[in-house]
Amino acid sequence: MTDASTTDALRDDAERCLRGLAGENARLRDDQWTAIRALVVERRRALVVQRTGWGKSAVYFVATRLLRDRGAGPTVIVSPLLALMRNQIEAAERAGIRARTVNSANTDAWDAVFAEVEAGEVDVLLVSPERLNNPDFRDQVLPKLAAGAGLVVVDEAHCISDWGHDFRPDYRRLRTLLADLPPGIPVLATTATANARVTEDVAEQLAGVRPADTRPAEGDGRAAVSADAAATPASTEAAAATLASEGALVLRGPLQRESLHLSVVELPSADQRVAWLGEQLETLPGSGIVYTLTVAAAHEIAGYLRDRGHAVAAYSGQTDPDERLQAERDLLDNKLKALIATSALGMGFDKPDLGFIVHVGAPQSPVAYYQQIGRAGRGVDRAEVILLPGREDRDIWAYFAGLAFPSEPVVRTTLDVLGAAGRPLSTSALEPMVDLGRSRLEMMLKVLDVDGAVHRVKGGWEATGRPWAYDRARYERVAAEREREQRAMLDYIATTGCREEFLRRQLDDPAAAPCGRCDNCTGVHRPAEVSAEGTAGARDRLRRPGVDVQPRRMWPTGVKDDLGVSGRIPATDQAEEGRVLGRLTDIGWGNRLRVLFADRAPDTDVPDDMFEAMVKVLAAWNWETRPAAVVSVASRSRPRLVTSLATRISQIGRLPYLGELAALGEPAPRRHNSAQRLRTVWDALTVPAELAAAVSRTPGPILLVDDRIDTGWTMTVAARLLRQAGAPAVLPLALAVPS
Repeated sequence: MTDASTTDALRDDAERCLRGLAGENARLRDDQWTAIRALVVERRRALVVQRTGWGKSAVYFVATRLLRDRGAGPTVIVSPLLALMRNQIEAAERAGIRARTVNSANTDAWDAVFAEVEAGEVDVLLVSPERLNNPDFRDQVLPKLAAGAGLVVVDEAHCISDWGHDFRPDYRRLRTLLADLPPGIPVLATTATANARVTEDVAEQLAGVRPADTRPAEGDGRAAVSADAAATPASTEAAAATLASEGALVLRGPLQRESLHLSVVELPSADQRVAWLGEQLETLPGSGIVYTLTVAAAHEIAGYLRDRGHAVAAYSGQTDPDERLQAERDLLDNKLKALIATSALGMGFDKPDLGFIVHVGAPQSPVAYYQQIGRAGRGVDRAEVILLPGREDRDIWAYFAGLAFPSEPVVRTTLDVLGAAGRPLSTSALEPMVDLGRSRLEMMLKVLDVDGAVHRVKGGWEATGRPWAYDRARYERVAAEREREQRAMLDYIATTGCREEFLRRQLDDPAAAPCGRCDNCTGVHRPAEVSAEGTAGARDRLRRPGVDVQPRRMWPTGVKDDLGVSGRIPATDQAEEGRVLGRLTDIGWGNRLRVLFADRAPDTDVPDDMFEAMVKVLAAWNWETRPAAVVSVASRSRPRLVTSLATRISQIGRLPYLGELAALGEPAPRRHNSAQRLRTVWDALTVPAELAAAVSRTPGPILLVDDRIDTGWTMTVAARLLRQAGAPAVLPLALAVPS
């Protein structure tokens, strides 16, 4: 143990570094110093669970400076988002800390970055978690980095736990990385959103044992760099002296955010919610973020708000990286009133003066909600936090729930295929043999990799042959926890008690107490009125019919041997660009379409309002040549819906209805990936002779009608059959696509 004078000198150095990072008035919090001392002096492993804005990044940057000044190697930070990396690098540079990053967006710079690390010119190296599963990086680069590191930091550590609201399989590899670290390398994990279960799980993975020392932490709700009135070097020294020699030190503080003013506004329809936002946006302070549950909703709402003259931009994981960066900069520079964003902007975006957060649609977890609203009010006295829940929220939650860990038969099939291959298989080569979509297959493989059942190598994935047990009980418990969180989110909307206290109790904050600021505490509720004109305008925008659908142009890999096709689909067999009425995930037509396509919904004629909207879709379709006839796809589940849609279109368009492609064989289960779906429909459709003859006599394009387009392979096969029967072109038309 160091003596008091050494400890005082170390803290003086830490305070000087903090002032370089956060300004001359900055002072270390008591628990910031406890964590720094544990890392620098004790070389401990620590988990810091503190509210957004508390100053967790100050802990690892100050610890980095102190360790580097004492001859330690660079700090390696595993950080989940590029936005977070950019902010952290800028913050580090203010403190004289040289930071670099390696991620998927700067592969050309990797060699130069690693050379700087080797030369000792880098103090902090930020790594995205996905790099941990890259074979070259994992096997060649990472061991050297880990062996020479002075400190390892796991940011947003709740992502390690599958109990967490934002579990990421790549993060699970950190457990192996930490277990292989040489003795004496300190480790810091940080998060703002972890309840007791997640905290315990992360601490176990951090230390390899259950946490030996879990301390309550201070917190006065002030700004991240404020001093603690009761903190003294003596109390800190006494706390440090009691640290256990094994296990992870856990510093968990209260989550109170005195700047946040929470409220809920309940409106009966999506039209009214979006109209309310359009009418109230300019009254909200400063600039902010409007969160949506889906990509489609982000674009729809952004379009509506721009139509009303608001300076906004849409932001999602599908947005081009350069456009995302520009949108972030525009919001930071207050050139935008708001970003209309999905959860892709959840972690890492740092704008201290963010004045408001609005959610159009409720996240499925109070913990996820608290994480997102934590972006606001970090550097202002008051920030507005408003939730506009919708009846469609639960439908969207159910859609995302379908992306959970696959069933045991699917997992066993994957392991059997890999085991029998005798060579590595890429994800694209494996996909045709497993009934999973690409993203879900990759997620499963990453979990199996961490569990030791498969291993990622150059060329793909291979089975290890190690025994592996399907942890059904855990997966069921995680699913049950997700359902509990959804019920809790509904309870938050309905509560008459303090909203902040409710959220803090969901995070197991022992200091949770009424905030005195939310709508329920003050009795001041935001008005739920919206003008008829605004509602009509929102309805017109949200129900603007028509979504473009690009045709399939390439056959999926893995079907050449049994179907005899591969590579590019011949232009003479392709469909043209198609149209649908709307997306199942949007908040305009999506609300109606989800009801129409619900599992137990009856098969009916196409509703009049949907048909009228489809007429508008057709009227706006800028095709090169007008269709000359209508053909429908035989439907086993909704024959009445498809036939009524096709025949009514033929009547109003004065086009001959030639009939339908016939369905062959028994109904097959719905498949989830391209190769599996193509195999299902390849021999399931045929062109009856009478229809083939009529198609061959038709001089113009065929309008091909179905109820919905999911993977696109039914339309692809149907179009191919019609083209081979003599159709000069095929124009797909349906009511819905998934997203």
